Amino acid sequence: MEAAIETNDGEELTERQKDVLNAVLRLLVEEGDRLTMTAVARRASCSKETLYKWFGDRDGLLTATVRWQASKVRAGNYDRQHLDATALRASLEGFAANWLSVISSRTSIALNRVAISHAGSGEDNLGAIVLANGRIAIGERLKPLLEAGRDAGLLDFSDTETAFRTFFGLVGRDVQIRLLLGDRLELTDAEIGQDAADATRQFLALYRAKTGAA
Repeated sequence: MEAAIETNDGEELTERQKDVLNAVLRLLVEEGDRLTMTAVARRASCSKETLYKWFGDRDGLLTATVRWQASKVRAGNYDRQHLDATALRASLEGFAANWLSVISSRTSIALNRVAISHAGSGEDNLGAIVLANGRIAIGERLKPLLEAGRDAGLLDFSDTETAFRTFFGLVGRDVQIRLLLGDRLELTDAEIGQDAADATRQFLALYRAKTGAA
Protein backbone atom coordinates (compact mmCIF):
# COMPACT_ATOMS: atom_id res chain seq x y z
CA MET A 1 0.00 0.00 0.00
CA GLU A 2 1.46 3.35 -1.00
CA ALA A 3 1.95 6.11 1.55
CA ALA A 4 -0.53 8.94 1.09
CA ILE A 5 1.03 11.96 -0.64
CA GLU A 6 -0.71 15.31 -0.36
CA THR A 7 -0.81 18.48 -2.42
CA ASN A 8 -0.33 21.99 -1.06
CA ASP A 9 -3.98 22.16 0.06
CA GLY A 10 -3.86 18.85 1.95
CA GLU A 11 -5.62 16.73 -0.67
CA GLU A 12 -4.29 13.35 -1.78
CA LEU A 13 -2.69 13.25 -5.22
CA THR A 14 -4.83 12.71 -8.28
CA GLU A 15 -3.57 10.70 -11.22
CA ARG A 16 -2.99 13.97 -13.10
CA GLN A 17 -0.84 15.30 -10.27
CA LYS A 18 1.15 12.06 -10.17
CA ASP A 19 1.79 12.56 -13.90
CA VAL A 20 3.20 16.00 -13.09
CA LEU A 21 5.55 14.57 -10.45
CA ASN A 22 6.70 11.89 -12.86
CA ALA A 23 7.47 14.70 -15.31
CA VAL A 24 9.58 16.38 -12.61
CA LEU A 25 11.53 13.14 -12.11
CA ARG A 26 12.18 12.83 -15.85
CA LEU A 27 13.38 16.43 -15.99
CA LEU A 28 15.74 15.86 -13.08
CA VAL A 29 17.30 12.97 -15.00
CA GLU A 30 17.65 15.13 -18.12
CA GLU A 31 18.49 18.54 -16.67
CA GLY A 32 19.65 18.04 -13.10
CA ASP A 33 19.58 21.19 -11.00
CA ARG A 34 18.46 23.34 -13.94
CA LEU A 35 14.89 22.32 -13.16
CA THR A 36 12.46 25.26 -13.27
CA MET A 37 8.72 25.65 -12.75
CA THR A 38 8.47 26.81 -16.36
CA ALA A 39 10.16 23.64 -17.62
CA VAL A 40 7.88 21.47 -15.48
CA ALA A 41 4.76 23.27 -16.71
CA ARG A 42 5.88 22.82 -20.30
CA ARG A 43 6.75 19.14 -19.91
CA ALA A 44 3.59 18.33 -17.95
CA SER A 45 1.34 20.40 -20.24
CA CYS A 46 -0.08 22.52 -17.46
CA SER A 47 0.21 26.14 -16.35
CA LYS A 48 2.62 27.47 -13.74
CA GLU A 49 -0.41 28.82 -11.89
CA THR A 50 -1.69 25.27 -11.56
CA LEU A 51 1.67 24.09 -10.21
CA TYR A 52 1.70 26.86 -7.61
CA LYS A 53 -1.88 26.04 -6.63
CA TRP A 54 -1.17 22.35 -6.22
CA PHE A 55 2.32 22.39 -4.71
CA GLY A 56 3.11 25.94 -3.61
CA ASP A 57 6.62 27.08 -4.57
CA ARG A 58 9.52 25.13 -6.09
CA ASP A 59 10.43 23.63 -2.70
CA GLY A 60 6.85 22.43 -2.35
CA LEU A 61 6.99 20.80 -5.77
CA LEU A 62 10.30 19.13 -4.94
CA THR A 63 8.96 17.96 -1.59
CA ALA A 64 5.97 16.33 -3.26
CA THR A 65 8.28 14.76 -5.84
CA VAL A 66 10.58 13.28 -3.19
CA ARG A 67 7.58 11.94 -1.26
CA TRP A 68 6.16 10.43 -4.43
CA GLN A 69 9.43 8.66 -5.22
CA ALA A 70 9.89 7.51 -1.61
CA SER A 71 6.30 6.20 -1.48
CA LYS A 72 7.39 3.45 -3.84
CA VAL A 73 9.35 1.88 -0.98
CA ARG A 74 6.87 -0.09 1.13
CA ALA A 75 7.08 -2.58 3.97
CA GLY A 76 4.38 -4.74 2.41
CA ASN A 77 1.15 -6.06 3.86
CA TYR A 78 1.25 -8.01 7.09
CA ASP A 79 -1.08 -8.79 9.97
CA ARG A 80 0.42 -7.19 13.05
CA GLN A 81 -1.77 -9.25 15.34
CA HIS A 82 -0.79 -12.57 13.75
CA LEU A 83 2.77 -11.95 12.56
CA ASP A 84 4.83 -15.12 12.30
CA ALA A 85 8.43 -15.82 11.31
CA THR A 86 7.59 -16.53 7.68
CA ALA A 87 5.59 -13.31 7.24
CA LEU A 88 8.27 -11.26 8.99
CA ARG A 89 11.02 -12.60 6.76
CA ALA A 90 8.93 -12.09 3.63
CA SER A 91 8.05 -8.51 4.59
CA LEU A 92 11.66 -7.61 5.34
CA GLU A 93 12.86 -9.15 2.09
CA GLY A 94 10.11 -7.35 0.18
CA PHE A 95 11.05 -4.00 1.71
CA ALA A 96 14.74 -4.58 0.96
CA ALA A 97 14.13 -5.54 -2.66
CA ASN A 98 11.71 -2.64 -3.10
CA TRP A 99 14.19 -0.13 -1.70
CA LEU A 100 17.11 -1.43 -3.75
CA SER A 101 15.00 -1.20 -6.92
CA VAL A 102 14.05 2.40 -6.16
CA ILE A 103 17.51 3.70 -5.20
CA SER A 104 19.12 2.10 -8.25
CA SER A 105 16.66 3.76 -10.64
CA ARG A 106 17.88 6.63 -12.84
CA THR A 107 15.32 8.97 -11.27
CA SER A 108 16.47 8.37 -7.69
CA ILE A 109 20.12 8.70 -8.68
CA ALA A 110 19.42 12.02 -10.40
CA LEU A 111 17.32 13.32 -7.50
CA ASN A 112 19.95 12.43 -4.91
CA ARG A 113 22.79 13.89 -6.97
CA VAL A 114 20.98 17.22 -7.20
CA ALA A 115 20.19 17.14 -3.47
CA ILE A 116 23.83 16.46 -2.58
CA SER A 117 25.09 19.23 -4.85
CA HIS A 118 22.72 21.69 -3.18
CA ALA A 119 23.31 20.62 0.41
CA GLY A 120 24.78 23.51 2.35
CA SER A 121 24.87 25.75 -0.73
CA GLY A 122 21.85 27.84 0.24
CA GLU A 123 20.35 27.38 -3.25
CA ASP A 124 17.27 25.63 -1.89
CA ASN A 125 16.23 23.13 0.77
CA LEU A 126 16.40 20.04 -1.42
CA GLY A 127 18.94 18.27 0.77
CA ALA A 128 16.75 18.64 3.84
CA ILE A 129 13.67 17.73 1.80
CA VAL A 130 15.25 14.48 0.58
CA LEU A 131 16.45 13.60 4.08
CA ALA A 132 13.10 14.26 5.76
CA ASN A 133 10.85 12.79 3.09
CA GLY A 134 13.18 10.07 1.84
CA ARG A 135 15.33 8.19 4.33
CA ILE A 136 13.51 9.40 7.48
CA ALA A 137 10.02 8.82 6.06
CA ILE A 138 11.04 5.37 4.83
CA GLY A 139 12.31 4.58 8.32
CA GLU A 140 8.97 5.52 9.83
CA ARG A 141 7.33 3.19 7.31
CA LEU A 142 9.46 0.17 8.29
CA LYS A 143 9.76 0.68 12.04
CA PRO A 144 6.19 -0.53 12.77
CA LEU A 145 7.11 -3.87 11.15
CA LEU A 146 10.23 -4.17 13.29
CA GLU A 147 8.24 -3.32 16.42
CA ALA A 148 5.55 -5.81 15.43
CA GLY A 149 8.27 -8.44 15.10
CA ARG A 150 9.51 -7.57 18.59
CA ASP A 151 5.98 -7.64 20.05
CA ALA A 152 5.46 -11.07 18.50
CA GLY A 153 8.61 -12.36 20.19
CA LEU A 154 10.46 -12.79 16.90
CA LEU A 155 12.96 -9.94 17.25
CA ASP A 156 14.94 -8.65 20.21
CA PHE A 157 16.16 -5.04 20.30
CA SER A 158 15.88 -2.09 22.68
CA ASP A 159 16.05 0.81 20.25
CA THR A 160 13.96 0.80 17.07
CA GLU A 161 16.04 3.45 15.32
CA THR A 162 19.24 1.47 15.85
CA ALA A 163 17.61 -1.70 14.54
CA PHE A 164 16.33 0.16 11.49
CA ARG A 165 19.73 1.71 10.76
CA THR A 166 21.33 -1.72 10.97
CA PHE A 167 18.87 -3.18 8.48
CA PHE A 168 19.17 -0.13 6.22
CA GLY A 169 22.94 -0.50 6.18
CA LEU A 170 22.85 -4.21 5.47
CA VAL A 171 20.48 -3.66 2.55
CA GLY A 172 22.19 -0.63 1.01
CA ARG A 173 25.82 -1.56 1.67
CA ASP A 174 27.85 0.57 -0.78
CA VAL A 175 25.30 0.40 -3.61
CA GLN A 176 23.92 3.93 -3.37
CA ILE A 177 27.27 5.70 -3.03
CA ARG A 178 28.69 3.76 -5.97
CA LEU A 179 25.72 4.72 -8.13
CA LEU A 180 25.94 8.37 -7.10
CA LEU A 181 29.63 8.42 -8.00
CA GLY A 182 28.95 7.10 -11.49
CA ASP A 183 29.64 3.40 -11.12
CA ARG A 184 27.80 1.63 -13.93
CA LEU A 185 26.29 -0.82 -11.51
CA GLU A 186 23.24 -2.48 -13.05
CA LEU A 187 21.34 -4.70 -10.66
CA THR A 188 19.12 -7.38 -12.17
CA ASP A 189 15.91 -8.43 -10.47
CA ALA A 190 17.60 -11.69 -9.51
CA GLU A 191 20.57 -9.87 -7.95
CA ILE A 192 18.27 -7.51 -6.07
CA GLY A 193 16.28 -10.47 -4.77
CA GLN A 194 19.43 -12.24 -3.62
CA ASP A 195 20.83 -9.11 -1.96
CA ALA A 196 17.49 -8.58 -0.17
CA ALA A 197 17.47 -12.17 1.06
CA ASP A 198 21.09 -11.93 2.24
CA ALA A 199 20.48 -8.65 4.10
CA THR A 200 17.40 -10.08 5.79
CA ARG A 201 19.25 -13.24 6.83
CA GLN A 202 22.10 -11.15 8.27
CA PHE A 203 19.69 -8.87 10.12
CA LEU A 204 17.80 -11.78 11.63
CA ALA A 205 21.07 -13.36 12.73
CA LEU A 206 21.76 -10.18 14.71
CA TYR A 207 18.28 -9.45 16.08
CA ARG A 208 16.39 -12.75 16.17
CA ALA A 209 14.85 -13.36 19.57
CA LYS A 210 16.17 -16.49 21.28
CA THR A 211 12.70 -17.98 21.28
CA GLY A 212 11.94 -16.86 17.69
CA ALA A 213 12.38 -18.97 14.61
CA ALA A 214 12.49 -16.24 11.93
